Order: sequence, then structure tokens, then C-alpha cells
Amino acid sequence: MTNSTTEFTDVHSHKYHLPKRIILVRHGESQGNKDEASYSVTPDYKIPLTTRGIQQANQAGSRIRHVVSQSSENWKVYFYVSPYVRTRSTLREIGRAFPRNRVLGVREECRLREQDFGNFQVAERMKVIKETRERFGRFFYRFPEGESAADVYDRVSHFLETLWRDVDMNRHHHNPNDEVNLIIVSHGLASRVFLMKWFKWTVEQFEYLNNLGNCEFRVMELGAGGEYSLAVHHTDEEMLEWGMSPDMIADQKWRANAHRGALNDHCPWYLDAFFDHLAESNDIDDEDVKSNNSLA
Repeated sequence: MTNSTTEFTDVHSHKYHLPKRIILVRHGESQGNKDEASYSVTPDYKIPLTTRGIQQANQAGSRIRHVVSQSSENWKVYFYVSPYVRTRSTLREIGRAFPRNRVLGVREECRLREQDFGNFQVAERMKVIKETRERFGRFFYRFPEGESAADVYDRVSHFLETLWRDVDMNRHHHNPNDEVNLIIVSHGLASRVFLMKWFKWTVEQFEYLNNLGNCEFRVMELGAGGEYSLAVHHTDEEMLEWGMSPDMIADQKWRANAHRGALNDHCPWYLDAFFDHLAESNDIDDEDVKSNNSLA
């Protein structure tokens, strides 16, 4: 196996090494997943894993190790984890698959926490609230005394800024020859909005995304040109099952070989989806524009 660490230089001529993979993992089955009444007596952040959830996390660790150890002998992992009991327990079980010399570190990151549904959750009331959310729209609906998915998007966006600073400043403290894999142990919604922010998906596209299963993970892998893509590791069939459209999948395939910073001209939500008509020529004059507007 060879070392495939990718090096880039920013506008200040500062060299930095991009992680080989960013892996998003949802926690294992929790007591709340098994019995929603748990939320009415136990604070959400204290909900534990079930026995099955512990087993799922242990198995996920083995699967993740298999993924990260395929392309280099010098692979390392660094973990970010939500502060909730179920995510920390998931990380603990995942960690059993990794020897100490492969783990660069771990950081608890509060911005990766679960969507706030509003303190103790009474089952009957939450059923009505979630029905209302489906009518209103999953992204913008804000739970009473809680958050909307848009709120989660904002804090995950802030976390992404920190993530890039960590990479840029080598806060993971790795040898340049190491192939680093960042593993983010979080929640279903936080993982989906992370992908939404990273790949510039629209709100409409988000609404069609399915949640991750317990201990299911998404692998964003660095492509040949320096862009991250889900299509390097995952199949078309998997991405379709996640709720991604054919256009979204095509964009992932483009990213797998695209040069870092390039723009996909064939990606409709970067331009065409926002306009009914754009003139093909740059020579169109103001009178033509006024004429078109008067006919609208």
C-alpha cells in the first residue's frame, strides 16, 4: 500500500494536508429509539444506548477500521463526538477497533449535538408536533422550546469553520506522511445538514433525504483532484436509498475526479434552478432585456 496523503497550498503559500476521509457516523440504537416514552422521564442528552446499540457500535468500529486501513499503512484517525451519552457510548465501542497508536485524539464538540426538541418530551404531544412538522416542512419547522433543522444547520456550519482551521493549523498533530481520517460521531439530523452544507444542497433536496440508520455511516473520501465525494466509497444504489436525486449523484461522481475549487457547470442547483431563463450571449443589450421584462 502507498501513502496517498494529499498536499495543497493556500493563497498564503501555507502547505497543509487534507484528511483522506471524513466519516459521519450516527449513534447506535438508543433507549429513545426503542421506546419514545423514555424522553418524557429522561433528558435527551442522558438517553443511553440499548444492548443492541452497543453491539451495533462495536460492529461499526470494525467496519470503519476496514475502510480506513485499505489505502495506506500509515493511517490514523481523529474523532469528534457529540456530548450526548448515546454518542459518547457509541464512540467508546467504536474505539475498541483501534489500537492506541492509530488514534491521534478525540474532541467533544457541542455543536454536533442532537436537534433540541424542547426539554422533556411527552409522547402524545410530540406525536402531534411531528405531524405538524411534516405539514410545515422538516427544515424550517422549529419545535416549541427547541430548534429547527435550520438552527442545527447554522451551528454545524460554525463547526465546519473550526474543522477547516483544525486542518489548516494541524491541530490534529499528525505527521505529514500520515493518512488522516476524521470520524464524526453524531446524530442523524446533524449528519444530514453537515452533508447539505458541505455539498451546497438546497432545502428542497434536504427534505427528500432519509435519516441514517443506527450506526450507519457516510464516507466522504478525497478524490484524485482534491474534492471530497460520497461516490468514491458508496454506490449509486446506496445514494438513491438515502434519498439523493440522480442530479445529486451525478455531482458526486463529478467531484470524485474534479480539481479542488472547480465548479460543476452541469450542476443545476448552482445556477439554472434559480432562473427561468438566462441569455446565452453576453452581447444582449439593455433594450432586449427591457423587452423581455415587459413580456413577463
